[in-house]
Amino acid sequence: MAANGPFGFDPEDFERALREAGIDVRDMLAKAGEYLDRTSANPLGALFGQFVQPDRARAKPEPETTGESGSGVWVIYTIEETGGARIDQVFPNELEALRAHRDNTDDRCRVRFLPYGVPASVLDAG
Repeated sequence: MAANGPFGFDPEDFERALREAGIDVRDMLAKAGEYLDRTSANPLGALFGQFVQPDRARAKPEPETTGESGSGVWVIYTIEETGGARIDQVFPNELEALRAHRDNTDDRCRVRFLPYGVPASVLDAG
């Protein structure tokens, strides 16, 4: 036992366990390959492709829109009988706008993000 180190197994036991584990992994991948599409050029890629998507990783990042960057305001607006929108209140963030609007029961009154540079006429009913 003293010659086997503090854990009680010798190097041959460790090597045998790794060799058997390698054989088991190879057999598992071979069996999994039976279920994969035979036309796939990379069977491991087909097996693990659902977890790793290299096309997205290499794709250039899309530019941030004004809604994502927060370049705009949140508005509470009312749709009038003529279909035009009338802005009632303007807020810097969504939370404040929703808090101000939470007790409103008028179905013509709505909350929406309005990016800077976009005319308020986009809120008009179509």
